[in-house]
Amino acid sequence: MSYFVYILECSDNTLYTGIAKDVNKRLNEHNNSKNGAKYTKARRPVKLLHVEECEDRSSACKREYTIKQLSREAKITLYKG
Repeated sequence: MSYFVYILECSDNTLYTGIAKDVNKRLNEHNNSKNGAKYTKARRPVKLLHVEECEDRSSACKREYTIKQLSREAKITLYKG
């Protein structure tokens, strides 16, 4: 089953990286639900900037870790192409 790594931009212009099976459902949770991440709850609304499909949860977690190690500028370059 596919997993996705995504980057969100929060209302305070910070970036948040996460993984999900269903990105649209997760985005809705970040914006409207108590199931959103603690970090994004205080920084709503968030908008989706970037999505990458991964083969499985393990590869998604590894990719998420790699992206989280990048500087803000490198993350912006990643999603702007």
